[in-house]
Amino acid sequence: MPVIQIDGPKITKEQKEQLVKEFVSSASKILNIPEQAFVTVIKENDYDNIGNGTNLLSNLHK
Repeated sequence: MPVIQIDGPKITKEQKEQLVKEFVSSASKILNIPEQAFVTVIKENDYDNIGNGTNLLSNLHK
């Protein structure tokens, strides 16, 4: 069972649906594995919980 994991900012349900559809479709074609075999995990991260260098992303995305 292939697993696709996406870490990113908070997104809408529609965006999640599109990401899952497009990632699985592409991976299925490239790997020649049926789409039904894939599991996709989306992890949403608050910008307060991510640092870039010495700054929190929340300070950079105002």
